[in-house]
Formats: sequence, structure tokens, C-alpha cells
Amino acid sequence: MTSSNVSCCQLREFCLKAAREISSECAGGDVRPLNEAAGCESPLVELLGRQATVIAKGASIDAESFALISKRIDDLISISYSKFYAYIFKDLPFCWRVLYTDASILKFCIVFLASPLAGGNHSASLALSSKPDDALLGQLVQPLDLAIILAGAAGNKRGRRWVEQAFCLLGKIFDTCQFELGSETVIKTQDDSHLPKRLKLSPSNASPSDWETVASFKTNEPFTPPVKNPVRRLEQLSLESFQSYMDRPSDSDLGPEPLIITGVTDDWPARTTNPWCKPAYLLSRTLNGQRLVPVETGRSYVDEGWGQKIIPFAAFLEGYIDRSAVSSSADHGSRNSERTEGGGTAGSLHKQASIAYLAQHQLFAQLPSLRDDIRIPDYCYTAPPPPPASMFPMSEQRPPELEDPILNAWFGPPGTITPLHTDPYHNMLSQVVGRKYVRLYSHLQTPRMAARGVEDGVEMSNTSHFDVGVMEGWDEANGQDEEESQKNAVDFGSIPFLDCILEPGDTLYIPVGWWHYVRGLSVSFSVSFWWN
Repeated sequence: MTSSNVSCCQLREFCLKAAREISSECAGGDVRPLNEAAGCESPLVELLGRQATVIAKGASIDAESFALISKRIDDLISISYSKFYAYIFKDLPFCWRVLYTDASILKFCIVFLASPLAGGNHSASLALSSKPDDALLGQLVQPLDLAIILAGAAGNKRGRRWVEQAFCLLGKIFDTCQFELGSETVIKTQDDSHLPKRLKLSPSNASPSDWETVASFKTNEPFTPPVKNPVRRLEQLSLESFQSYMDRPSDSDLGPEPLIITGVTDDWPARTTNPWCKPAYLLSRTLNGQRLVPVETGRSYVDEGWGQKIIPFAAFLEGYIDRSAVSSSADHGSRNSERTEGGGTAGSLHKQASIAYLAQHQLFAQLPSLRDDIRIPDYCYTAPPPPPASMFPMSEQRPPELEDPILNAWFGPPGTITPLHTDPYHNMLSQVVGRKYVRLYSHLQTPRMAARGVEDGVEMSNTSHFDVGVMEGWDEANGQDEEESQKNAVDFGSIPFLDCILEPGDTLYIPVGWWHYVRGLSVSFSVSFWWN
């Protein structure tokens, strides 16, 4: 029996066990209190249990039964998700998230059990077409990833632990299958070279030298702002030196200032053996790019036309990362590594190329394999100063002390923008791939930052009305009259700031309360670590 067949058998039993558990938990009598979804409407819990009972029998499922069970599970997913809109997420009863997650697990199970994979003899059927496994893989991935992204894969009995184990087994099946079949399809990179989309490589069998032979993301920069007031830059500091830097600022009112620390990420696998600068590596870590990710579309989250959607990682790479760089390179007449230093305007980038940004997403909770490629900087375990008193006038507004840093991923094409804003935590922003421009304003300048208020029911006071790109003439104004723009520009231009360009390997310390604007210059992948 091949290793892929072993994994198929393991996943089959894993699914049947989950179905038996859900069936038992949803039954009447004494076991009902054991069901974490019991707080939801009883008919829905009972409907979930009936579908689980049928699936748990492990019998061959005919097309008609498959369609009926799938429809009922889809209804459960839809009904439970509708409840998400009836509450602020933090107030959403846990049972609805569990019901959504368990229904999604059953959806995965019935798709898997009805597929050739469950019989363990998938190789012949998968070899029938040039892209044999993508459709099935997409059907298997979708319910589990949506359970993570939308419901947090809730549930203490199964939940995230079950979902991660299912993805682990699924990865073993498809990694082995790809290697055995040797199938390759290609996507175009920015220089029209062909990159294998399904390499005979997986992270488990590839060596560092193997990744060196495949294409990297291109480094073209459609527009590069000038740096006028550089952030201080130091070589890797000891923990004691960094603590002292925070404890003994030159200006006690100002507190510690932003600081670039180099060398922090030099030993990260993401920058060495498991290179995030290689599209092929990222595809290999996302089930051939079939894993789903949430992306923001549009120039920035305060602009009209901004939106969000959930798409396969490969679609994000092909539809936005490569195409954006190609069009921006052509539009500005630049070659692969040319840059427009300080001159010109970047406005046409946003007019002619659609922008999507994987922004502030807890990607590493969703993809633990990528989490293994990075290290939390030791600086995140120091004792930083409290936030400025003006930031949280009421003590109860202050965020609770974090047990561990909050990790977020930021991945996008040239031209991504995070508008001028503040965060409630100290931040270490590590640049892994590409370059970013960052501008920072002290918390002492908060009264001059033209903070927003409540907009469409959303508290936006941590975000400024000032559009740095428009104020500096880098971008075109969007719906603002000329007189107002000129007045804003005069007010804005007199506010002191620091700025910098982050290179791969740089880590920027952003003290809590400092306003910052971030602009992707090239294809860029960053990781932020919030701590307090």
C-alpha cells in the first residue's frame, strides 16, 4: 500500500469518527448536554445529527443521496452563518460558530467519502486530465477554510484541531499523488517565464538548492517615495539594550521613538530554506494554491469601492500579484528592477491595475506550516511602556495584557496602501519579501491628525482623514474639492514626521500610539507582531 493510500484510509476513518461523534452528540437523552451546539435551535441540531448518522454508516453514497445530504448540510451552514449578522462577532453565541464548523466538517466528510480517494485507488482517476485534482481539492478545501475564516473553526471537541489534522492528511495525499504522477501545469510569472504550478517538490522533499532554481517574485517598483526624515537604524540589539531603549527615551513626553532593527529575521526559514520570495514555495504550502484567503480589494479601506472577498491563494497570486506588477511595469516604462525615485506620480497605478491585499489576516493560525517559517522576535517579550494616556481616557478602554503576541500577515502587489492610523499595541513589523514605505507621526501630534469618527456604525477614530499619498501629490485626489485639498495640504505639511523604506530583513519598531502610513512599493510580504 502506498503512502498516499495509507493517508486516504486514515482520512476516511477520521471522517467516519467525526460523523459518529456528531451523531451521538446530537441524539436525544443524556448525551444532549455534551453537544456544544445544543444552545442553537433544536430542529437544526437534530437535522445536523441526522445527516451525521447517515454519513457515519460509511456505506457507499449514491448520487441522489449525496445531493440530498449535501443540500441539507448547505442549508445548515447558510442558516448558522445568517446568525453571524445578528450579533457583533464577540457577542455571537458560541453554539452558532460550533454549528457552522460541525456542518462544514460534515460537508468535507461527505465530499471526501463520495470521492475516489476514499477507496484508496485514486491514482487512475486523477490521471485522466491535465488538471485532475484541482476541482476535487477545491471542493474539499472550501468548507474547512471557510470554517476557519468565518467561524474560527469553533468547537472544543473537534474544531480547529480537527480541521488542521484533516488538512495535514489531505496535504500528505496530494503531495504524494503529485510526486507519483509527476503532473505539472504552469502559470506565467512577470517575465513570461513558466513556473511549475504543481512541482515534483514539496516542502518535505525539497532542499534549499531546489528552491534556488525556481523563479522569485519580481522587484519592480512603479513608484518610490523619497525618504525625508529617516528612522534611526541599528544592528540587532540585545534584549537588555532594547528594554533600555524603551525605558530611557531622550524625551520623556515623547517616549520611545520608532526604530529599525536589522538582522532580526536573518535566521528565519522564510528568508533562507523555505523562501517566501518564491511563488512555487508558497503554492506548495497552500495545497497547490487551493487554500482560501480573505483579501481586501481597492486602494485602501477608507476609499469608495473598497471591498473584501475570499478566493483561492493561487487565484490571488495569478489575478493580482503577477498581473499588477506586469501592468505597472509596462505603464511606467520600467524594466524588472528599475525604480522611479521620488519623481512622477503613482496615481495611474490605482487607475489601471486592480489592487488586492491580504491584509491584517491571522494567516499563521490558518496555515501552521507557514507559521513554522518565522520566529517571534524576542523583543516582543520585553516590558514596553503603557499607551499614551490620551489614547485610552477611560482605563477600561485599554486593551487587556496579551499572553502572546498577535501575528498578522500582509501580502500584496505594488501599490497596496494602509492609510494613516494608530494601533492599540506596540508593533514589530518585519519585512520578509519586497520593500515598503512607512511614514510615522508621534502620538503628540494626535490633535492635528484629523481623526475620523463613527462611520456607518463603525468606530474609525484610530484612522486619519489625511490621505498621505494625495497630500504629497503621489496619488490623485478622490472626490475632494480643490480648495479643501489645498487647505488640508497646508495643515498636513507642517506636521513633523519620520519615514523609511523597509528592506527584506528589516524590522520596524512602532511604539503604541504612533500614527503610521504604509505603502507597498513592490510585491511585498510582511509580518506584524503586536504586543503590550
